[in-house]
Amino acid sequence: MTHADLISTGAARVDWIRSRMGLLADVRREFAASRPFDGRRIGMSLHVEPKTAVLVETLAAGGAELVGTGNFGSTQDDVVAYLNTLPGITIVGRRSDPLEQHERNVATVLDADPDILLDNGGDLAAGIVARGLGDRIIGGTEETTSGGDRLRGELHGRVPFPVIVINDSLLKAIGENKHAVGQSAVESFMRLTNAMVTGRRFVVFGYGWCGRGVAHYLRALGGKVAVVDVDELKAFEATLDGFRVGTGDDFAEWGDVFITATGRPDVLGFDLIERMHDGAIVGNIGHVPWEIDVPALRANAVARTRVVDAIDRFDLPNGRHVVLLAEGRMFNLAGTEPKGNSLESMDLGFLLQSLSLERVATRAVELTAGPQPVPDDLDRTIARRMMAILNAAA
Repeated sequence: MTHADLISTGAARVDWIRSRMGLLADVRREFAASRPFDGRRIGMSLHVEPKTAVLVETLAAGGAELVGTGNFGSTQDDVVAYLNTLPGITIVGRRSDPLEQHERNVATVLDADPDILLDNGGDLAAGIVARGLGDRIIGGTEETTSGGDRLRGELHGRVPFPVIVINDSLLKAIGENKHAVGQSAVESFMRLTNAMVTGRRFVVFGYGWCGRGVAHYLRALGGKVAVVDVDELKAFEATLDGFRVGTGDDFAEWGDVFITATGRPDVLGFDLIERMHDGAIVGNIGHVPWEIDVPALRANAVARTRVVDAIDRFDLPNGRHVVLLAEGRMFNLAGTEPKGNSLESMDLGFLLQSLSLERVATRAVELTAGPQPVPDDLDRTIARRMMAILNAAA
């Protein structure tokens, strides 16, 4: 596909998505009038796909200049090509970039000297802290649980500017994480593998909002589902929700498909993988590709075969094999036709992003330094807007 073809394809896809994101359409009109980002440069690290492009257009309508890159392995090249035709927008990176190039892409964003961050996984915040440039940032947002954990863990006390953690919003947790991630994970599993859910045994690691959604949607389609969570209260909730609950050891030989949704490193190690039955499938939907010990799998496998896009077969020393989805990255954004979360959920989530970034741009002095939840008044405003749309469609 030529570059011109990429631009044309990206523009057509974004046009379709834009026409279905009514919440962002409203705020785009508001931003065009109020111009909250005039004179501001937003540095972005976020999955670059058509719904993200509509968010970028919305911020640009409010006067923002934006320099950004995608997240590792999920960038859609036609959307990048389209966005780079827009004035004031610069997006770097390609879907095929290796991790080292992705890290260079993040550095390019930071080199552009942004004063607001739109982060996903904490990469930009960590880079700013490492460079000692926190005084140049007035604030930002963080999209994910993984990034929020990083801000409160590795970067605790080191971020001198406010960061609104979008995933701390109950509104987003319910609308996007539980229902949209749950739906997209199941749809993507079926699309990538062409396998049936009904009757198959699934083991879901993590019963946070994303894990809840995955478990419930799998069961709704007839899957047999077990849950692993080290948090006693979440394990208790999963038990009362009717799922089998135990440890990874309990289900290593039982499961057909193993899905990690914790945001934590080394949740599913090679010791469990080598106990799985022949042909077991392993995949991750957490933001950072560290939940499955893919390096150990690669190091111990006697052979690796790329079956099709986003599916690799690893032959093990014990004579069995396992199938890995998307090399351990988010498989609900993988494959030749990745869809990701639903239009409605991302319309909601990106409205949260837009209004939170507006709050940072116009009222940062009212916010405290470091990670914090979405302001309650924004959550309630957005809930009312979303309910108006849902009720109107009922």
